[in-house]
Amino acid sequence: MAMEFSRIIGPVEDMEIWNASSAGFSFVISYERRSGPGFHGHTGFVASWRPIDQNKGAIKIGGSPFKTFAEAEEACEAMLGHLTR
Repeated sequence: MAMEFSRIIGPVEDMEIWNASSAGFSFVISYERRSGPGFHGHTGFVASWRPIDQNKGAIKIGGSPFKTFAEAEEACEAMLGHLTR
C-alpha cells in the first residue's frame, strides 16, 4: 500500500508539510526545528495520522521525529499496515 506524499504549499512558505491518505486515514509529515521559521520542536520529520471520517486530533507516530523524510514515510506506511489489518 504505497502512499504518495504531496508537499502542501500554503501562505507560510517556510513551513514544510506533506500529506497523503489511504484506506480512510490521513497522514501528515512535518519538519520541525528548534528555532527559526516553521514548526518548533525537536529537529526532524514528525509523522502523524488520523481517521479521515472522524473529527479527531492527529496521533503522532512513535519514533518521531525521524532524521530523514524517508524514515518518516516508512513509519507512515507501517502504521497504515497496522491500521488496516
